[in-house]
Amino acid sequence: MGERTDRQQAGDAAETLVAELLAGRGWQILARNVHFGRSELDIVAIDPGPAPRLVVVEVRWRRSREFGLAEETFDYRKRAHLRAGIARLLEAGRLPGGERLPHLPLGLDLAIVEPGASGHPAVRLYRDALAD
Repeated sequence: MGERTDRQQAGDAAETLVAELLAGRGWQILARNVHFGRSELDIVAIDPGPAPRLVVVEVRWRRSREFGLAEETFDYRKRAHLRAGIARLLEAGRLPGGERLPHLPLGLDLAIVEPGASGHPAVRLYRDALAD
């Protein structure tokens, strides 16, 4: 595979930031950048709860709000694409590395990464973002 573009590297850094933040909150990161066909799931993790759940976390990042909020890019098309990837993950019952998926309720969370007031990235996490 060729070199990653600046945008891809920034997206990778945003996903790493979110994964580290979640792990710091006690989440177990099972996999990152899981590919099923044309679908990619950014982070697959276990949220310890209360009420533990298997969670797919979609990470969206923006350098600025000049062209709108990152949340606005999480439209019905993106959610439908993620549903298809999640369905393939559940159908397989395991991660690409062979690890079986735990039998837990499933959630889709949305993590937004953008520059914060202090110059450090700010993260907003929306739980259960699967609803239209």
